[in-house]
Amino acid sequence: MTRRLASRKAFRQGKPMSSQDSADAAAPSPSLETALLAALERAAGKTLSAPEVAQEIAVEDWHDLIMPIRRIAVKLALDGRLIIYRKGKPADPNDFRGVYRLGLPRHD
Repeated sequence: MTRRLASRKAFRQGKPMSSQDSADAAAPSPSLETALLAALERAAGKTLSAPEVAQEIAVEDWHDLIMPIRRIAVKLALDGRLIIYRKGKPADPNDFRGVYRLGLPRHD
């Protein structure tokens, strides 16, 4: 038995997230933004993936948080409050795709 998760059109595979995608989405919840930053603070200088952050915020039904976390991460990265990493290097918040990790800016 094969279960179809979503239509092909629903996925943005291979396309970077644009600022228009962020603008089209509903305004993210300030509590989710606070929870994301708190999770990164608890990580004590380490980076976290979006699923790791989502699982910290909501133990059950965390899958629905992946895209809202991405939208908030882009906003916070543009504000300079966190860094999006791709392959261990800082990524452009307006032009990244694939697996990414989130971290707080270092104040060395």
